[in-house]
Formats: sequence, C-alpha cells, structure tokens
Amino acid sequence: MTVESTAARKPRRSSKRVSAAKKPQSSEPQLVQLLTPEGERVEHPDYEIDLSPDELRGLYRDMVLTRRFDAEATALQRQGELGLWASLLGQEAAQIGSGRALRDDDYVFPTYREHGVAWCRGVDPTNLLGMFRGVNHGGWDPNTNNFHLYTIVIGSQTLHATGYAMGVAKDGADSAVIAYFGDGASSQGDVAEAFTFSAVYNAPVVFFCQNNQWAISEPTERQTRVPLYQRAQGFGFPGVRVDGNDVLACLAVTRSALERARRGEGPTLVEAFTYRMGAHTTSDDPTKYRADEERQAWEAKDPILRLRTYLEKAGLADEAFFTSLDEESETLGKRVREAVRAMPDPDQLAIFENVYADGHALVDEERAQFIAYQASFAEEGN
Repeated sequence: MTVESTAARKPRRSSKRVSAAKKPQSSEPQLVQLLTPEGERVEHPDYEIDLSPDELRGLYRDMVLTRRFDAEATALQRQGELGLWASLLGQEAAQIGSGRALRDDDYVFPTYREHGVAWCRGVDPTNLLGMFRGVNHGGWDPNTNNFHLYTIVIGSQTLHATGYAMGVAKDGADSAVIAYFGDGASSQGDVAEAFTFSAVYNAPVVFFCQNNQWAISEPTERQTRVPLYQRAQGFGFPGVRVDGNDVLACLAVTRSALERARRGEGPTLVEAFTYRMGAHTTSDDPTKYRADEERQAWEAKDPILRLRTYLEKAGLADEAFFTSLDEESETLGKRVREAVRAMPDPDQLAIFENVYADGHALVDEERAQFIAYQASFAEEGN
C-alpha cells in the first residue's frame, strides 16, 4: 500500500468518528408568536386570534392575579406556613393562554406547578395550598372542575391523560384532554409510552410541555439533541413550538390543538418555550447552576409586561384599570394568607381509616401503637 493511499484513508476514518459525535443537523425551530417581547402585535399564517378588549384585559388580569397568588405562596413557605412550594414565576402566559383555550367539558391532568391553569378552571387558589401545608392530599374534587389533582410523580399524568382520552373517544364525546408536563418529564419513559398509546389509538389529547429551560439544575441541551416539539414526529403526530411568554400565541395554538383533537385527528404536542424565573421549588437555589445574565435576558421577555405594553399602546386599558387590579391583587394576597393560617390540622388517626374497606388486624395494631406513641408525649409533658 502506498503512502498516498494510506493518507487518503485517514481523513475518511477521522471523518466518520467526528460525524458520529456531531449533533444531527436540523432546521431552525419554528416559533409561533403573536405578541413580541416589545408588545407589538404580529400575525402568523397558521394561527389567528381575534379577541375583544374585555378578553385581552381578562388575560392580563388572570396573569397578574396568578403571579400574586404564587408570590404569596412562596412567602408563606419562607415563613414556615408551607412545607414546599413550586413557583410558576415566568410561566403565566403558557398557563393562562392554554387554560383559557379549554372548554368546560375538557379535562386537565396537571403536574404540581399548574396554578394558572387551576385558576382558569375555577379552582379556589387556597385549595391548592392544603397539600403543600400537609393537611390534605389535594383540596378539591377533580370532577367538579374537570381538573385532576396535582401529580408529584414526574410524567405519570401523561399516561393518565392518555387513558382518559381513549375512554372519551370510546364514549363518543367531542371533548378533549390536556396533559401538562415539563422539559424534564419529557425524558421519562411514561411520556414516551403516552405518546405511543395516544398515537396508536388516536386519542383526543394535547400534550402541553412547558419547556422552562431547566429540569431542576439540568439544562434542556443535556436532555435532548433536537427541539422537544420535533419528538412528536417519531410517534406519528404533529408538534408545534410556541412562544411560551406570549399569552395570545399560547391561546391560539392550544385552541387549535384542542379543536384538532375534538375532530378525531388525534394528539398534538405543544412545546411552550418559556423560562422559570425562580427556583424549581423553594428547596432549590438556582444561583448554583445558572447565570444571572440568563435570567435578566428572559426578564426582558416577561409575559405580563409585554401584554401590558400592548394594552397601553393600543389604548385598551387605562390607569384606573391597573390601579383597580393592584387593589384586587392585594385583596387576594390577604385572603390567601388568612386561609392558610386558618387551615385546621388533620385528624392524625385518619391515616388508618381508609387503608382497607373492612379493617385489618395489622392496621389496628399499628393504630394502637401510634396512639400509645402520641400519648407518651402527653405523659412527658405532665
């Protein structure tokens, strides 16, 4: 073999190694946007929306009050009134936009951060706090508002939503189901299984992924080599990426996906490209893993600020509206504080009551041991 032929082979071997490690080429992600960060209204060829001034002000009110409730809950946790809290700060547009796209007969399967969607479904904000205070397992009846209890297990609600949607289709109803999850949950096997079953059975479900860039301390680029919405293609249904800080685009895209599901055209994956402004939960310190400059860049895209800018520029809201909303916000904060502090402690023996329908000898024994344990504290006090 000549020196020239050997040299000619080396680049081919090297090139093969480089190409194996290189990220696959993909087109620039398409982002649906109807309201720019500067508050300018723009059009999109596939998604149109025409809202009245009252509806636009209503979306703004929803986001402001949801943020106020969220801030109050964070403060209550810091004061020792809640054991934990998962803030939605920065994700208000994704939740309010998608939540207001739902019909009353649609069904929602949330994670543990969908406080804005709960607001849209008519769940009293104070009912969300019982679980985080440790006095109940969820303070509302899911069937009253078609809003399931919060799900702590990452990704499992997507399977619940898929099964429910399959049942809706078999019942012949024209309602739709929506499942919320984050970018971190998209790495769970439960989500992949839900995608498979929903596609094969053509289930009327919308998968709404709030990509807030961080799965606790793990950035999105460490979880996927392609934009999340493109994953839907591999399962046989469409995916779309929407500006998650644009409440108008989130409303339009989710409404379209829900209507598609109701027509019997199957699932859709919506990736709301947004940002978690605060900590993953109150037990997390985001300063340990992300730069201040990153947050500052996203603060310029604040969902509430951009809609306020639009309302003011278009002359759709005056100072009296904003002042009145500020007062309503403070009233909500006070109501939440008072409600949390007034929550009664649960009956400590109730945990034993619903294990078995007809009782059980082992549970009876454990109950007796617990009663004796509690009584020991009273004896020590005496």
